[in-house]
Amino acid sequence: MLHTKQDYQAFMHTLLDPLKPLYSTGGARLRIGGAGVTYHIDAIELEAFSRPLWALVPFWMGGGHDEEWENIYRRGLANGTDPKHPEYWGGFSDYDQRFVEMAAIACGLLFAPDILWTPQPARAKENIARWLNAINEYIIPDCNWQFFRVLVNLALKKHGMPYSPEKLAESLEKAESYYVGGGWYRDGASSQKDYYIPFAMQYYGLVYARAMDAEDPARAQTYRARAAEFAKDFLYWFDENGAALPYGRSLTYRFGQAAFWPACLFAGVETYPLSVVKGILSRHFDYWMRQDMFDRDGILTVGYAYPNLIMAERYNAPGSPYWGMKSFIVLALPDDHPFWTAEAAPLPPMEPLHAIPHADMIVQRRAGDVIAYPAGVCERYGHGHVPEKYGKFAYSTRFGFSCARSQIVLHENCPDSMLAFVIDGSDYVFVREASETWEVRADSVVSTWSPFPGIRVRTQITPTATGHTRRHEIESDYACTAYDCGFAVEKFTPDFAQSADAHSAAVRGGGCTCTVRGGEGCFVGADPNTNVLYRNTEIPAVKYRVEKGKTVLETRVETQTEEGERG
Repeated sequence: MLHTKQDYQAFMHTLLDPLKPLYSTGGARLRIGGAGVTYHIDAIELEAFSRPLWALVPFWMGGGHDEEWENIYRRGLANGTDPKHPEYWGGFSDYDQRFVEMAAIACGLLFAPDILWTPQPARAKENIARWLNAINEYIIPDCNWQFFRVLVNLALKKHGMPYSPEKLAESLEKAESYYVGGGWYRDGASSQKDYYIPFAMQYYGLVYARAMDAEDPARAQTYRARAAEFAKDFLYWFDENGAALPYGRSLTYRFGQAAFWPACLFAGVETYPLSVVKGILSRHFDYWMRQDMFDRDGILTVGYAYPNLIMAERYNAPGSPYWGMKSFIVLALPDDHPFWTAEAAPLPPMEPLHAIPHADMIVQRRAGDVIAYPAGVCERYGHGHVPEKYGKFAYSTRFGFSCARSQIVLHENCPDSMLAFVIDGSDYVFVREASETWEVRADSVVSTWSPFPGIRVRTQITPTATGHTRRHEIESDYACTAYDCGFAVEKFTPDFAQSADAHSAAVRGGGCTCTVRGGEGCFVGADPNTNVLYRNTEIPAVKYRVEKGKTVLETRVETQTEEGERG
């Protein structure tokens, strides 16, 4: 595990130094190559350029020095914002991806001006400021992007360049309107509660608190207080082995999942003892270093525990994974900060069952696993695989979850932790896309949902000492077969085994076992590369007959995990 500041700096270099040969001659473009996304190549190469700054800026701020990196980013920033230079990043349109990448640049101007701003000639400063100020001239989404506008205007204001006080105030007000209580935000109009709350809404609020402590102390203190409250819930998303809960979108940012914890240190927020925070962050980095997240040249890939485009979002460009560098904000801590000498401590005692109403879920900690039971609160459509990333009955740090390859036939749909309907005469698979109503109780989660017009379901999920139970009350206008599926279990392991009978099915692999009881036992041999943790999986399930009218199903899902598996 990482212990000293030098350890953390060396880890940063391990992640970033393989990129050095890939920068363009002028330094403004980082050409990784790979699959396409929804925006132009100019924005793709800007994104790859900007995201390493999330680590380099705190590295410089904390006293780090690397002449090659400093030269690349000084030249790149000047050339990328110069309309006359062939590596110019381009102009803008509403909702432009370039506005996202401005945030890291703005933080560089705020916290490492001696590297990125002061050495620039006057003409370059004018170009940089003019290019950044464009964020005030176009429409941006009502979501965490509002903080990008805040950071840009703060940077421009600090350096005496033209900015928009009106847009700055407007974006702060919008961000404030997203707060829902208990330390939790919405990500703007979205109802989904995922990592965009800790590594976006909370993170940027903490950066603001550090930058504006003197000028806006009341708001800074509000952001700090919210972070301290949020930490009490967010701690439950972390496993003892360093893994964080695989749930929601943008999982390709990987170790960005833990960025909230060092951001609290950066802003002077005390959440848990330093030794506990040190343990969370060090184990998290250690966990990720044991996953297959690099290509042969040491470049981060799109995916999660291995390279995987099936689970990716439409905005996951080749440089996207480097957003995870936000966790390296810890490098801004001075050399004499007590964090660097603290011993990494285990997680503190936690409740075995913890309801998080503001996140619409219950989290269970048992048998070396963290399992979340969300209410399925999400938009039906979005950036890809919304039902799989938000609508399953359970998400686990040890079993992960699967993303469908298609909606046709079970093995392509791989509906782990879902009740899947196949209507007579069809091969299509229908699952919970989004709940229509929901209730998070102290000991269970209740939701109503419809996988298909004419099929209505009320589901109650109740955690138990060995797993959880599912009670489904179904009203159907069609005759169907329903498959109540357990977790996906790793396949092709030395201990792999499976068994089924008239009332249950069980699969064991990689030290983890999932058993499903209630109906006729069966298995779903999921297509490869559908699970976010494992390349090949088998899903235990029980099969039920659903006739027209009312049907009640009761299923028990039980799991066992060996300590130390997956790290």
